[in-house]
Amino acid sequence: MKLRRIAAVWTSKLVARICKMLGKQGVTWAGKIALMIDPKILTELAGDVKEKIYVVCGTNGKTTTNNLLCSTLEAQGKKVVCNHTGSNMLNGCVASFVLSTGWNGRLDADYACIEVDEASALRIFPHFKPDFMVLTNLFRDQLDRYGEIDITMNLVRDAMKLAPDMKIIVNADDALSVFVTQESGNPYVTYGIGEKVFEESINEIKEGRFCKKCGAKMEYNFYHFSQLGDYYCSACDFKRPEIKYNASEIETGDHLAFCVDNRRIKANYRGFYNIYNILASYAAAREAGLLLENFQKVLDAYNPENGRNEHFSIDGTEIILNLAKNPAGFNQNISAVMEDKTLKDIIILINDNDQDGTDVSWLWDVDFDRFQSDNINSIVVSGIRCQDMRLRLKYVDIPANLEQDVEKAIRERIANGCKNLYVLVNYTGLYSTHNILKRMEEAS
Repeated sequence: MKLRRIAAVWTSKLVARICKMLGKQGVTWAGKIALMIDPKILTELAGDVKEKIYVVCGTNGKTTTNNLLCSTLEAQGKKVVCNHTGSNMLNGCVASFVLSTGWNGRLDADYACIEVDEASALRIFPHFKPDFMVLTNLFRDQLDRYGEIDITMNLVRDAMKLAPDMKIIVNADDALSVFVTQESGNPYVTYGIGEKVFEESINEIKEGRFCKKCGAKMEYNFYHFSQLGDYYCSACDFKRPEIKYNASEIETGDHLAFCVDNRRIKANYRGFYNIYNILASYAAAREAGLLLENFQKVLDAYNPENGRNEHFSIDGTEIILNLAKNPAGFNQNISAVMEDKTLKDIIILINDNDQDGTDVSWLWDVDFDRFQSDNINSIVVSGIRCQDMRLRLKYVDIPANLEQDVEKAIRERIANGCKNLYVLVNYTGLYSTHNILKRMEEAS
């Protein structure tokens, strides 16, 4: 065992522990320091994984899919390395491996489930070659960082080509993800929803208006949200491929349910988009040859964390915290909120820090007019760009109260609200709001 590797492990663990004592995540710092001390540490630790390495990539759903896949593998008695917190760039990836080692620098793991940022895959894959990539979807996200969707697609495709033997588990309903996968030349399998679920689809902006193969207009037999659905090109042979892991007999509302592989799967949380997350996790584990006879038990026990449909109960108020960081994700959050027909309060927090994307023009592509409903008791806007959010709502004649401090906003709604509160935040508001709610819940 190299002394440099042991020094990297000890130092990183110490940094992570100090950061945690200070109430900070500290994951990326731990990874950065480990790489500085031992630049080969990620390659060496990834090589210690006994069976398979997964990466989960895509615009929305990465953290939920990755964490659920990890829980699924652990339920099979497997030891798994996982970046649960969603730190998905190079330093966060390194930290997930380093912090899973013993103090002797040794890693004892059967699998690794690593969430990977689309733009960071090109920096991560030179260190190790995954066995599988789960590609959830490709939507427009953070224009100041990623640019237009074509840039993101090129980054993902180029990363795939760095690992030509890596099998892609791709969302068949997303024409952009399928095109990138087919263009890469990697082996792939598909998952998706092969039936029409909603009689009327939301009028959302679709990224896949035109065929990436020939440029002609794309047509849809039906679509579920954004550009996801049953598509085909009006001029060439590009179309949705045959679905291997096909979800059917869909139920949505106060719970989710569907059939796949002649199994009925149920989950006790909302959000149609979560069917894709569950299905992706299921498909990924099945591709590793696991039978998943206890998959339903995994779902029953699974508790969404890190602000993904995370539930809190504080002084008689039931609170749901959820991440909403781009138009497609926000529209699906709105759908999940509106599936609750009871009276509700809503807090929307919008920041424009570097990690969020400093361009908040995407707010104008979200269908906020759907909040014009009698079962909305109140809307409070918060965060650095609360004025922008308030103006956006004003343009669809929705009044909103302003409170830049999210903790004050939460406390006021707990004291004077209808006891049913949804808190929707973009990226940099997530961790701090989670900590606020956790602290308040423990004190109540």
